Amino acid sequence: MSRDQKSLTEAPASAQVAAFLERVRAMPAVRAGSGRRGRLLFAIDATASRQPTWDRACALTGHMFEATKGLGGLSMSLCYYRGYGEFMATPWLSDVDEIRRRMTTVTCLGGQTQIGKVLEHAIRETRKERVNALVFIGDAMEEPIDPLCHRAGELGMLGCPGFFFHEGGDALAGRAFRDFARLSGGAYAPFDLNSPDMLRDLLSAVAVYAAGGREALSRLPPSRTGAAALLTHQLSGRR
Repeated sequence: MSRDQKSLTEAPASAQVAAFLERVRAMPAVRAGSGRRGRLLFAIDATASRQPTWDRACALTGHMFEATKGLGGLSMSLCYYRGYGEFMATPWLSDVDEIRRRMTTVTCLGGQTQIGKVLEHAIRETRKERVNALVFIGDAMEEPIDPLCHRAGELGMLGCPGFFFHEGGDALAGRAFRDFARLSGGAYAPFDLNSPDMLRDLLSAVAVYAAGGREALSRLPPSRTGAAALLTHQLSGRR
C-alpha cells in the first residue's frame, strides 16, 4: 500500500471525504445539456460476500435522487457482475422505486471481478449519449490491469469521469482503482461500510455532480456533520 493510500485509509472519515471532495473540485467543468436529466451509471461488484454492501447501496439510492431535485433530476442505469461471467445492466431509469425493485431481486454470487465489462459498457453507453458520471463500488480487482487502464483512459477521452469507491483494505484493488479514476478524469475514495453516512454522502455528491456539475457541488450546504460533511465537501467540486 502506498504512503498516500495508507494515509487516506487511516484518516478519519471526515478527512477522507474532505480529501476526496478536494480532488473532485479540481476536476474540469462539465456542462449538462439544458433541460435533460443527469445520467449516472451506477456499477456494483455483486460477487460472494458483497450482499451487505449491495443492500446498503439499495437503501441509499433514494438519497441520490433526492439530492438532485432542483437540478433537472437524475437518470440512472444500474449494472453489476456476479457468478460465472454474468453481467447485467438495466435500462436508464428515473423512477427510484423501480430501481430499488430491481435491486432487491438481486442476490450476490461468488465469482471473479469483471471490471472490464463495466468500463466497456460505460464506453458504449457514452458513445450513444453523454453519460455524466460512472460510479463503481467494489473491494477487489482480479483482472490484468493494463487493458483496464486503457479502457479507463478511453472513458476519460469521452468525457465520462469514473468515481471508484473502494471498500476494504486490498492494496492491489486500491492502486488499480486510483489509476482507473485518474485515467478517466474522476476520483477515488476508500470507505468503510461501518460508516454508512460516508457512502451515502459520496454517492449523493456524485449524483449532484452528474445532474448539475461542479457548480452545483459548490453549493452543497456545509452544515452536515461527520462523514456526511466530509463527503459533501469532497464531491462538491465537479462540473
